[in-house]
Amino acid sequence: MAASRRIRRTTPRTHDPEGETPGWTFLSNHAHVLLCLAEDPKLPLRDVAQRVGITERSVQRIVSELEEGGYLVRSREGRCNRYTLRRTQPLRHPIEMHKRVGDLIEMVLKG
Repeated sequence: MAASRRIRRTTPRTHDPEGETPGWTFLSNHAHVLLCLAEDPKLPLRDVAQRVGITERSVQRIVSELEEGGYLVRSREGRCNRYTLRRTQPLRHPIEMHKRVGDLIEMVLKG
């Protein structure tokens, strides 16, 4: 017999005054990781994972993909990493390619 497996929820539950919890969000985990590092370029990936609501391993994979895509640059400062965002890079989907990463950061973090 196959053992039953519990599905782990990756979308964090947020407080809703009406008691509803969303099952999805408008931004991807890639965007959430990018936004966390835009707010704090020295934030440990363990803390990014906790804020986004995904595993640290998933954050490591996302950071690697963002680096490969030219959206992040990682540099060492002592025992810590510092992440520099390349804000002039275009967003990836054809619908939003006319906007830059900096536009997304501005809208979400400063809007």
